Amino acid sequence: MMRTILVHTVLAATCWYLFSEPVGAGEPASKLIKAGIIGCDAHALPWTQILNNPGRTGLLAEMTVVAAYPGGSPDIPQSMELLRKSVEPMRALGVEMVDSIEALLKKVDVVLLLSIDGRKHLPEAIPVFAARKPVFIDKPLAASLVDAIKIFRLARQYQVPCFSSSALRFAPGTLAVCNDPKLGAVRGCDAFSPCPIEPHHPDLFWYGIHGVETLFTIMGPGCKSVVRVHADKSDVVVGLWEGGRIGSFRGTREGAHGYGATVFGSRSVAQAGKFQGYEPLLEEIVKFFKTGKAPVSPEQTLEILAFMEAAEQSKREGGRIVTIESVMAKARQEADKSAD
Repeated sequence: MMRTILVHTVLAATCWYLFSEPVGAGEPASKLIKAGIIGCDAHALPWTQILNNPGRTGLLAEMTVVAAYPGGSPDIPQSMELLRKSVEPMRALGVEMVDSIEALLKKVDVVLLLSIDGRKHLPEAIPVFAARKPVFIDKPLAASLVDAIKIFRLARQYQVPCFSSSALRFAPGTLAVCNDPKLGAVRGCDAFSPCPIEPHHPDLFWYGIHGVETLFTIMGPGCKSVVRVHADKSDVVVGLWEGGRIGSFRGTREGAHGYGATVFGSRSVAQAGKFQGYEPLLEEIVKFFKTGKAPVSPEQTLEILAFMEAAEQSKREGGRIVTIESVMAKARQEADKSAD
């Protein structure tokens, strides 16, 4: 009798060990970062498929998505279509759907704010900051430079780690070119990406931001002024950097689409800027959550949004050259007024 009991006890313990081990390549549950998603209408499903994959390794094995607030924007058809396609598959991956951001925050260590609608990012980020949860905010950081300034001010006020980036910034091919001694010093860059227009966002904010982020990844900060040539089916935005360097972004709305850049160096010309998956960005996000150190500074991100907002102003004014300094000054004044 005692032998039978002992056998059953050992079998039960073995089954518990085999089947209760958390997702994450054997990482103890206490070491897994529990992430919550706000907004299931953009990257939520593909990122959860990566982060909740039992076969993932390295940094990706140190975080898992445990809960999500679906969100969605009824006035953006793409948002509702993606939401419809994402919620049930995410449930199947073990993600609990909750009915409020407040409910989400009680269940998670960190937040991935992934709503496709940049207009929602500021109001959705406020309770996250108040709860002091580190947060990654997907592109676009906001639907205006003013809101972006407010987001980073709140992050600083609450002392909450926060950053935003396109996945294109961390594409291995692009980073390799930036550090390639055969290229030499970067003298200029022509970047391109699809640039469909969404009526609730400034033109480049919606999707052109991918190519603009590639441009700034390669050129670095220091853009002084912007001029834009607009047509229904494409845009070309040219920026003048410190030292007389020139960088441009071409956004396409018809014909063949792609992501890329031609990089002009002091020693050679190279190609970069291809999309190479979400994993490099997700690894940076996990590192950010572990260390509290953002791989992209608020200043860099705000300069990218100022570039896009200056391009919007240049379009309104018939292709006039617009300085980054003037756009930033105006946005800061507006942010100050609304804070009073």
